[in-house]
Amino acid sequence: MQRSTIVIHTFYSYQCSQQNVLISIFILPTDVGSMASSATMSPSISFHLDALDIAVVVIYFIVVMAVGIWSSCRANRSSVRGYFLAGRSMSWWPIGSSLMSSNVGSGLFIGLAGTGAAGGIAVGGFEWNATWVLLALGWIFVPVYISAGVVTMPEYLAKRFGGQRIRLCMSVLSLVLYILTKISTDIFSGALFIQVSLGWDLYLSTGILLAITAVYTVAGGLTAVMYTDALQTVVMVAGAFALMFIAFAEVGWYEGLLSRYPSAVPNVTVANTTCHWTRSDAFHLLRDPISGDIPWPGLLFGLTVLSTWVWCTDQVIVQRTLSAKSLSHAKGGCILGGYLKVLPMFFIVMPGMISRALFPNEVGCVDPAVCQSVCGTAVGCSNIAYPKLVVELMPMGLRGLMLAVMLAALMSSLTSIFNSSSTLFTLDLYNRARPRATEKELMVVGRLFILAMVCVSLAWIPVIQKASSGRLFDYIQSVTSCLAPPITAVFMMAIFWPRVNEQGAFWGLLTGLIVGAVRMVLEFIYTVPSCGHEDLRPPLIAKVHYLYFALILLVLTCLVITAVSLATLPIPEAHVRINAILCQLCKGGKCIHLRMYAAYETWLINAIMDM
Repeated sequence: MQRSTIVIHTFYSYQCSQQNVLISIFILPTDVGSMASSATMSPSISFHLDALDIAVVVIYFIVVMAVGIWSSCRANRSSVRGYFLAGRSMSWWPIGSSLMSSNVGSGLFIGLAGTGAAGGIAVGGFEWNATWVLLALGWIFVPVYISAGVVTMPEYLAKRFGGQRIRLCMSVLSLVLYILTKISTDIFSGALFIQVSLGWDLYLSTGILLAITAVYTVAGGLTAVMYTDALQTVVMVAGAFALMFIAFAEVGWYEGLLSRYPSAVPNVTVANTTCHWTRSDAFHLLRDPISGDIPWPGLLFGLTVLSTWVWCTDQVIVQRTLSAKSLSHAKGGCILGGYLKVLPMFFIVMPGMISRALFPNEVGCVDPAVCQSVCGTAVGCSNIAYPKLVVELMPMGLRGLMLAVMLAALMSSLTSIFNSSSTLFTLDLYNRARPRATEKELMVVGRLFILAMVCVSLAWIPVIQKASSGRLFDYIQSVTSCLAPPITAVFMMAIFWPRVNEQGAFWGLLTGLIVGAVRMVLEFIYTVPSCGHEDLRPPLIAKVHYLYFALILLVLTCLVITAVSLATLPIPEAHVRINAILCQLCKGGKCIHLRMYAAYETWLINAIMDM
């Protein structure tokens, strides 16, 4: 089998051993000079694809499109609930798979591996924290949402508090968060991988992926999204495990990583600095509360604030559980998702550390000039840790599999976000403006909004390129810590304290968002300095870790909610009644969700019988 080179022209081809076969894939012409100026990666970091690699990628696209078409044909798309909630007919296994793939997009592959390369295993705690928060979703939050009969999270707040301003505020805020922390980062990281591995133009290749993703999202609704998510979860896990074993074998397994990572120092360093050294606590999960890059109080408590928003109140995640055919299937999906979230520590974070150990001059660069030449940013190049492993270690065929893995991660995450964004806009914003709109009109608007999100996503790529500052995962979490805690506070108090009223929830949310927005703007203005440069950031940014800030912002929001609620009239009893399901979850003062593990066997039997 003859090896062929990817050339940046309108078409590329490969040859088979028996006969010449021309495979033509439409990639618009691009200019190498413009690519170098707009790209984040050096064009010299690329590899050749063999025919087998190309075949794997082509087969992947064919299978994904086939699954998307099949699920679109069997989906109930004639009603709003059928399109946006899959007709409430999903079993536990596609729910759990979709929870995993919706969260572990290409942004987490690049971000987790990059942060692992720079700081060690502590970032894996972000994934492990989700395991028990997912149980809270299945046993506490989902029963409340189902009993309230809601489709979107802002709709729940409207039923709980009355009025529409908090619903409008939450819908707009959710869409902003999707652009800042989900869509932009997934597109950036997916394009980063494609550019490193193939040398394709950043914008055109991403546009093709977005177009394919939008097709089956628009056509099939949530049913198509969740079945393709299940397929892509299998592809992601299989490919990531393949790379993990190859990387561990290359570094000398875990003992080799223990010995080689601490000495992974680049040849070019900055004089009179220590930023080229790896952290002495790189293999510690719980780190010093003051000097740690991820302090243990922040990891245990501050992270839980952010995780509660992601897993218990975010439309992208909750919408999957609301599509369940029964509550037992929703809980089963949460259990499966929790088990799957244990894995990224091993097949994403540790391979990132291995990449630093094997390629310290590129992944661990600290000299601004060197970093600029390697990856296009002077702050650092840890973001290339995962793509670098694929480029250097994967054999023929498996390179195509890993490209398919990153495509799966990118597309599954984007389909979930597009579908949920469409749901929020259609039901919480458009339907408010046109209350007499027919179901057909709402579904058309939902599909058109997905196309609009595709355009916004492409336009946001230059912003995220400049804002990543060398560590994509830190960008994601920093922005989330500024905007998510007020949402977490509102939902938790809405569910657990009946005295909270609309005035308290609205002004608490608004106060928290203003304070968080101030810090977020300061973080965009005062970026992380390069190695050897003086840190001129204000103390609010430089001295207060973003996980600590998340805790502070949560407490501030709760205090404002409490004060305003107590100073105003109580909410009518009818609005509090939608949380009555919580009373049924408690017997004798001891809640059933505290015995969720003991009920696992009962759930399993019921789930199997319902399949």
